Amino acid sequence: MILMLVLVVPMLSCKGQSNNNSAVSDNQSDIIEAYYFHFTARCSTCLTIESSAKENLATLYPNFFNQGLITFQSVNLDEESNNPLAERLGVTGQTLLLVKGNKQINITNEGFLYAVVKPEKFKEVIGEKVAELLSN
Repeated sequence: MILMLVLVVPMLSCKGQSNNNSAVSDNQSDIIEAYYFHFTARCSTCLTIESSAKENLATLYPNFFNQGLITFQSVNLDEESNNPLAERLGVTGQTLLLVKGNKQINITNEGFLYAVVKPEKFKEVIGEKVAELLSN
């Protein structure tokens, strides 16, 4: 019961979005764009998800990351200048998103579940989802 509260409360307080894989646009790009959408007020779990996601991408795929074929961008939803990007991707709250062309994979839930308590599992999930996008 306590473990369940530890996992669920941060998701509710940080306005985590549901896991939704959907099409984004008709742009067929070879670049995988990772976006971490957040608000100005952030908890330690939110900060850990961001730093771990970026670090895992750079560690798992160093050549792609260094060549700009995998990118990472932190996006503050409280800044109006980020509204067009959030609207284009259908984001309204705390979200960790992988995007390649018209394919979008939301790994927000996995971030909240694993980034703090099982960082190796979080790294594994990121690796699997990026590999899935690379194979398409």
